[in-house]
Amino acid sequence: MVPRIRKAAPVWRYWLPVAVYAGLIFYLSSLSYPEDYLPSLLEDLGDKVLHAIEYAVLGILWYRAFRHAAGTWAAHHSLLLAIIASVGYGVTDELHQAFVPTREADVWDLLFDGLGSAMAALVWQRTVDT
Repeated sequence: MVPRIRKAAPVWRYWLPVAVYAGLIFYLSSLSYPEDYLPSLLEDLGDKVLHAIEYAVLGILWYRAFRHAAGTWAAHHSLLLAIIASVGYGVTDELHQAFVPTREADVWDLLFDGLGSAMAALVWQRTVDT
C-alpha cells in the first residue's frame, strides 16, 4: 500500500492534536488521585484498560500526524513510528509518575499503553486510512 500524502493540509491540523492530548496525559499523570476525576462508568473498567484506551487515542493521533504531516518517509512508516512514539511517551509518563505523590511507575501500565496504541493505530490504518 502506497501512502497518499495530502500536501495542501496544514501541518498544525495533525500535530496540534498530538501536542494537546499529550499535554492532557501529562496533566492527568501529575494528579495524585486521578480516579477522583473519573466518571463512575470508567472507574469500573480498571486501571489497565484505561491505560489502553488512553494510549489508543494517542496512537491514532500519532499515526495521523506521521501519515499526513511528516513527509514521505514518515508516511511510509507511520504505523511503526506511531507505536514507537506512543511507547516512548509512555516511558516518559511512567517516569513522571514516579515523582508524583501517591503515584508510581509501573511496567504493566507501559505494556498496556503500548498495546492500546498499537491496536488502535493498526485498526485506524486498516479501516479509516485505506
